[in-house]
Amino acid sequence: MRFDNGIGEAAARGRATGAALAHDSATGHVTGGAHYVDDLPEFAGMLHLAVGRTGIARGRLTSLDLDAVRQAPGVVCVLTAADVPGHLDIGPVFPGDPLLVVDEIQHHGQPMFVVAATDLRCARRAAALAEAAYEEESPVIDVADAIEAGITVRPPHVMHRGDPAAAIAAAPRRLSGSMRVGGQEHFYLEGQAALAVPRDDGGMHVVTSNQNPTEVQKLVAEVLGLPMQAVTAEVRRMGGGFGGKETQANPWACLAALVAHHTGRPAKCRLPRVDDMVMTGKRHDFLNRYDVGFDDEGRILGIDYHLSGRCGCSPDLSDAIVDRAMFHCDNAYYLPAVHVEGHRWRTHTVSNTAFRGFGGPQGMIAMEAVIDEIARATGLDPLDVRKRNLYRPDAGQLTPYHQEITHFTVPAIIERLERDARYRERRDAIAVFNASGGTLRRGIALTPVKFGISFTVTHLNQAGALLHVYTDGTVHLNHGGTEMGQGLFTKVRQIVADELGVDVTAVGVSATRTDKVPNTAPTAASSGTDLNGMAARNAARTVRERLAAFVADRENADPGDVVFDGGRVRCRAYDGSFADTARAAWFARVPLSATGFYKTPDIHYDRDTGRGRPFFYFANGAAVSEVVVDTLTGEYRLLGVDILHDVGNSINPAVDVGQIEGGFVQGLGWLTTEELKWDDKGRLLSNAPANYKIPAVADVPAHFNVSLLEGVPNREETVYRSKAVGEPPLMLAISAWCAIRDAVSSLADYRLAPRLDAPATCEHVLAAIEDIRERGARHE
Repeated sequence: MRFDNGIGEAAARGRATGAALAHDSATGHVTGGAHYVDDLPEFAGMLHLAVGRTGIARGRLTSLDLDAVRQAPGVVCVLTAADVPGHLDIGPVFPGDPLLVVDEIQHHGQPMFVVAATDLRCARRAAALAEAAYEEESPVIDVADAIEAGITVRPPHVMHRGDPAAAIAAAPRRLSGSMRVGGQEHFYLEGQAALAVPRDDGGMHVVTSNQNPTEVQKLVAEVLGLPMQAVTAEVRRMGGGFGGKETQANPWACLAALVAHHTGRPAKCRLPRVDDMVMTGKRHDFLNRYDVGFDDEGRILGIDYHLSGRCGCSPDLSDAIVDRAMFHCDNAYYLPAVHVEGHRWRTHTVSNTAFRGFGGPQGMIAMEAVIDEIARATGLDPLDVRKRNLYRPDAGQLTPYHQEITHFTVPAIIERLERDARYRERRDAIAVFNASGGTLRRGIALTPVKFGISFTVTHLNQAGALLHVYTDGTVHLNHGGTEMGQGLFTKVRQIVADELGVDVTAVGVSATRTDKVPNTAPTAASSGTDLNGMAARNAARTVRERLAAFVADRENADPGDVVFDGGRVRCRAYDGSFADTARAAWFARVPLSATGFYKTPDIHYDRDTGRGRPFFYFANGAAVSEVVVDTLTGEYRLLGVDILHDVGNSINPAVDVGQIEGGFVQGLGWLTTEELKWDDKGRLLSNAPANYKIPAVADVPAHFNVSLLEGVPNREETVYRSKAVGEPPLMLAISAWCAIRDAVSSLADYRLAPRLDAPATCEHVLAAIEDIRERGARHE
């Protein structure tokens, strides 16, 4: 592992930012000392919840007998939709998500009722005693069937530039095709959990594992018929979120609050893993179709995309997710003439939702598949095709949505990674190995990532912070971002420490709470540090300016002459500790508390015209992956990974590298082993670790090198000129999928591209091997 971001220099200059500090909860994570919702001490009289689920995917609930449930041992109450005093629909953006079934059933496992009992075992046993009768209808499960049926959750969206139809028709070469991109289970270590405690003033306090505390506050208030000020939502940390707790954590918080409201007792809802997997949404699977025209050098001249997302039974966040797939269907490549349609298809499955990348990966992989197809058709190395199509000033820098690409580091990243990872030498060695004719075939691929940073819904790009300086010189910070293991709290502590010139140990960050920082955006879109770090910086600067003015007045100096560094404050003859300065300022009645606010500038997008600047900047990177495939079984192994990623001026290289490693491995699972399966009745079959395979230690190669791009600060004015790192690394794993396709293509002497969808399970790889052998024989 190499940290190429000046850690030693950062330490030498005494700054917290740029140093590879440990995650603030690292010790707690590995010792069990870090408390999650289910670890909190239980209140006296606390109730435990179990959720009763529907047994069909589509139809109507004709009767529901809960007498046996109510009479079961330990049961205190059983609630249905009729017991909701306020709003029943908890759709986050558009309606369509009833908290509990009234009569219409939209997916298998939809919540019908909630049981509250004195312990969890009693609640779960009681829930199984319900007797439900249905009027069942045939469900639509697959996206292709939804397309045929013409059922959608939201209207389509279009982006267009140039005359792609004419460009494709006039091109020397033309290809068309389609590919399926599978979904993905979030599989966070901590499952869905929420604890609701009724307040003595009639309000409700909700402790929740949730990426969006303000939305929980709002929905709980609406369900209970309360004003928002009567509800407080609190999040200290999540044991993983990945987007699965941006909206999908809301029902369980609302149910816990509903029980607490009716009983006057604290109530906790914690889903068992099977219930969690059945009742919560996944990454959207897509059916992508393309028609592309290109020349003999592999340069794309025009392309027509149709991206179809399976959204499930309700809109949830599908408008923005399919939009982001469209925003990223160019990846790092200039498309001279382009038409993109994004469709949001409805199926009778649980509503799909946010997942790391938020649709971007599903659009990006379509582009990389097209590049591979062009390479095989022209006989060129796929890397050469990629390089010839990159955004560059002499070719074109306008995206399909008319945003100009500036400060584009992908060409430099590819050039360095191609050299450092010895791509050409390895490619030649692989060709020799594959020519030997054995059953094992090797493949290699180098793929780039260009990922837009900002919420594409403009108003979400805002954040707030609250900062207190105490008279002993310590600092308390609260901000609107949530910690889910990504190191946000650690980075924000470092930012505040540098702004005030104190050691990072002097800065404490408390649980995110809606009664401290209101109206927060979700922690998502890779913008947690960009938004909350800037808000915290602004709060710290306000207090620092007050202290500087106080000291300057004492020394008859200018506030700009006051220096905060190393825990001390200096100005002319004054040289005092930060603590002494804070104490003296307090005696002088200088306010030592401040709020901070930040909104991302210069972003906008008009969905009516499909034009705008939805992203403040782009995060860039590239990866080389090498694999070996057994052509007799379809099994494969990842042999090596080399990554070079641009994080601008890294605030914490250790955290950033950890995010890159983890993102790649999660992306690897999405594209290789993680396969979601439903039966024709709409029941999720891959509903537990026994039948859903996430990557394990053995799936990660010993050769796994991660480097950070040096000396290239963000050109946009982000916090300390850093760049986001949460989501982009996941898409670096597309290189592994392309490497598998490269190995299979060798069976046809690289003349044909494999028909291999994602995920590339061993079964699918074997089918692709058999198919390419058959097509190769015909081709000869």
